Amino acid sequence: MKIAKLAVFAFAASLSLGAFAQDASQDLKKAGSETKSATEDTAHGVAKGTKKAYHKTAKGTEKAYDKTAEGTEKVADKTASGTKKAYHKTAEGTETVADKTADGTKKAYHKTEDGTKKVIDKVK
Repeated sequence: MKIAKLAVFAFAASLSLGAFAQDASQDLKKAGSETKSATEDTAHGVAKGTKKAYHKTAKGTEKAYDKTAEGTEKVADKTASGTKKAYHKTAEGTETVADKTADGTKKAYHKTEDGTKKVIDKVK
């Protein structure tokens, strides 16, 4: 009888261990499936976020390029205009200085001529 009880106990224990092993196996499969699903969801979110960031970066870069080009064009126009004004003022200033120099030279010539005549008259 002891053997029969022992056999029944062993049989019941093996069923319990078998059920436990089966539950553990199912738990592992379920955990693996949930992990896989979570990983796919995360990858999808990362891909979506990356695409969105890429498009915003591209749009921002294009906008910055356009503003830079526009600003450069404005600066170039202002530089050209300023250069023309400076050229004309320099030309006018040079002409004024040349006229004054010519007038001064004529006056100096006449004074020198008059002074020379006076010296000659005194020497005679």
